[in-house]
Amino acid sequence: MLKIGDKKLINAWAFYDWANSVYSLVISTAIFPLFYSAVTDGETIYFLGTDWQHPDALYSYALSFSFLVVAFISPILSAIADYTGNKKRFLQVFCLIGSLSVMSLYFFKDLDTIWVGIVFSILASIGFWGSIVFYNSYLPEVAHPEDQDRVSAKGFIYGYLGSVILLILCLVLILSQEVDADKLKMMRYSFVLVGIWWIGFAQFTFKRLPNNVFNKKPDRDIFWKGFKELRMVMKEVKNYPTLKGFLVAFFLLSVGVQTIILMASIFGSQELGLDSTGLIITILVIQLVAIGGASLFSNLSKKYGNFKALKISLFIWMVVCFGAFMLHKDLPNVDIYFYALGGVLGLVLGAIQSLSRSTYSKLLPETEDHATYFSFFDVTEKIAIVFGTFIFGFLSAKTGSMQWSALSLAIFFVAAFVVLSFLKGTKYVK
Repeated sequence: MLKIGDKKLINAWAFYDWANSVYSLVISTAIFPLFYSAVTDGETIYFLGTDWQHPDALYSYALSFSFLVVAFISPILSAIADYTGNKKRFLQVFCLIGSLSVMSLYFFKDLDTIWVGIVFSILASIGFWGSIVFYNSYLPEVAHPEDQDRVSAKGFIYGYLGSVILLILCLVLILSQEVDADKLKMMRYSFVLVGIWWIGFAQFTFKRLPNNVFNKKPDRDIFWKGFKELRMVMKEVKNYPTLKGFLVAFFLLSVGVQTIILMASIFGSQELGLDSTGLIITILVIQLVAIGGASLFSNLSKKYGNFKALKISLFIWMVVCFGAFMLHKDLPNVDIYFYALGGVLGLVLGAIQSLSRSTYSKLLPETEDHATYFSFFDVTEKIAIVFGTFIFGFLSAKTGSMQWSALSLAIFFVAAFVVLSFLKGTKYVK
């Protein structure tokens, strides 16, 4: 078994980002939302005995449901995984669920098969986010605390590179067709490619990641014992004020970060009137800049400390929110400004996600319950997503503009900045 800090182990762990990030880019952000919009095209659709006049709302509700499912099951399953020492198996199962569900989206063809798109979108999201819990929890077991910022950034860099490569490949296939129906068919083939990429490259990670690092020998009744493990960790979190405070800051910044990620393309298309080509260009710009951003802020954290590096990134996120507020479709060259804003966003996108993961990892006490602790990290993010998207939609409906919704997210970045400012440093986090 490879030991903690071994380069082969670190590379194998980081490579899961390469494998699964194609889901978040191609499925969540770029191609599937465009395919879904093209198929539904403002039509009233029938699902679960109800007529839906706004198909985008149904898709949004489906994703929110998947986040709530993961938020509910991940703490329990993580506690069982920690108790049994079988964390790797859970990672593999969620990876399998996600990749097979993504490939099954191929069978979503028209309004008659809308149920296929909704059901497998939910399952793919559960598979992706469920696997992330167990993947993240391996960080303290593959890298020493002083290396975790760099290693976490390495994972995100691998993810951005891999997802950009596959997205470009999918775009080449789609744009090679001239007829819209053929383009939609190529989009469906791209879903299959995502699933194959995800499950295929994940095998490299599974081959080298250890299982049962702490040599657990579970008794029977693992569900009840796992639940007791969860209760124990919940009590322990209260004894670590910096860890607890960081979870509060992470919730606040995640409201802003995750909402912007999910709503950026909708803001560009509906609020600014940008075409799909312009939006995909922006997405690619964000991904490519994020590679450098993750590396840059990893070095900043090494020089100035995690909290200061995070606060710098939060300030830039505030600028992004204010910049989005200033944009409107009648502004000359609004597309150029949107691309530029995407570049700024990319600079801090990988940075804040990577640093949040490594900071939380370095704040953990000496423990064998890494999966359980990281389930709290994951649940915090999922609740933030539901909360943030609700606020964004509510303000958009009330004001008739997404500009105020974008500006409101700056409040959460300010609040996160304030919370971080009051947290005391620890041995590995300053």
